[in-house]
Amino acid sequence: MIDFISNAYLWLKAVHIIAVIAWMAGLLYLPRLFVYHAKTQVKSEVSTYFLIMEKKLLRFIMLPSMLLTFLSGGFLVLVSGVTQGSQGWMHAKLVLVLFLSFMHGLMVRWHKEFVADKRCHSEVFFRVVNEVPTVLMILIVILVIVKPF
Repeated sequence: MIDFISNAYLWLKAVHIIAVIAWMAGLLYLPRLFVYHAKTQVKSEVSTYFLIMEKKLLRFIMLPSMLLTFLSGGFLVLVSGVTQGSQGWMHAKLVLVLFLSFMHGLMVRWHKEFVADKRCHSEVFFRVVNEVPTVLMILIVILVIVKPF
């Protein structure tokens, strides 16, 4: 029985890492699409093409991988009991994951603005925004590996 639980835990951890990688790929790529989309003319063929790419990235990669990240991560926390005791690194990591989720929500909102033919932000704005998930990812990885507190 212990072997089964141990193997299941490792499989769950693998699923979690795969889901995180897929979600991060979307969080890193979508703002780059926004950079180029912001430079297009409203209702142009190129703008329409970007809308399709953004929608597919959000719907078929980012949303499922985010949900799988939350689901597998939640099970890992429950199984390992890592939030019990003085695991400050895990609490900090969860806060940073909430920020990633907030960024995901903002990206959905910005995509909807493009769908409505609004150009509320410049390409420079999206270039800066593109760095936020990277910084959050670096901090999360450091917390998980180093466990500084």
